[in-house]
Amino acid sequence: MKKRKGEVFQKYGTAVILVLLFVFFAFRTETFLSVSNIWNMLRQTAVTGIISLGMTMAMLTGGIDLSVSAVVAISSVTCSMCMVNLKLNMWVAILIALLAGLAAGLVNGLFITYIKIPPLIATLGTQTAIRGLAYIMTGGYTVYGFPKAFDFIGKGYIAGIPVPVILLIVVLVIGWYVINKTKFGRYLYAIGGNNEASRLSGINVNRRLVMTYAISGGLAALAGIIELSRLSSGQPNAGEGYEMSAITAVVLGGISVSGGEGKFSGVVFGILIMGILSSGLVMMNVSTYYQQLIKGLVLLFAVSIDQILKLNLLTRSSRVRS
Repeated sequence: MKKRKGEVFQKYGTAVILVLLFVFFAFRTETFLSVSNIWNMLRQTAVTGIISLGMTMAMLTGGIDLSVSAVVAISSVTCSMCMVNLKLNMWVAILIALLAGLAAGLVNGLFITYIKIPPLIATLGTQTAIRGLAYIMTGGYTVYGFPKAFDFIGKGYIAGIPVPVILLIVVLVIGWYVINKTKFGRYLYAIGGNNEASRLSGINVNRRLVMTYAISGGLAALAGIIELSRLSSGQPNAGEGYEMSAITAVVLGGISVSGGEGKFSGVVFGILIMGILSSGLVMMNVSTYYQQLIKGLVLLFAVSIDQILKLNLLTRSSRVRS
């Protein structure tokens, strides 16, 4: 019976939490179910949702990417300064910002694979350095005054659907396909399950890890561009706290903190849970400080459940062997 309960929670726990949160906020706030609020909630969720895909890939390998929040900032100020200060074409500025994100992720991957710095320390270091660079580039000031066409990325609609939501759906579909249907996705699970065994089986682990962190950086840069367009201002403090929201969404979705386990479909539910939670708390006028407290507790809850389920699995396995 206990085994069955654990399996049921692993499969449907996030879906149940999502429904309960939705119902709770629907009853507590009058406008929560309005079409405009739902679209606005999904528009805001798109940024952390896109970041969460890169975080999922990193965590599947047994790593983590704490630098994503700083990459959001550096891509945001890079794109804004290219358009405002250098007067570059909007698409050229976007391309440069995406390349900046890829470069940041590439640096993370090189530190982790060739210098053998643990992912937690490597990405924490680059997070601090990149954030500092964003402040140096802007002098601590906000950059604004973009071409009107740039608003379309963060504020526009296609067939009545916000552009950020469409971009999120496209990214998640591609991410699902890559993780579940390609060799690269299978390698992520293999590396997270046993790094050395993967290496001995012929997988180029270093190359895959560098690619993984480069992708994570590129996705964070895309999220930064969407955020820049949505807010119409390039801020060096953009993205603060986004790494924690992404980690929470990924762990809530069932990706193991030790790597090699979990389904990406669950991460989608985790992303929606964090989106509903953030939007609902704002609509209830909950203080920012209490929001941070609640999100921190949610992360601890998600990690605790992951560890409890693993402990139960190891206990059952030892009983079977004995």
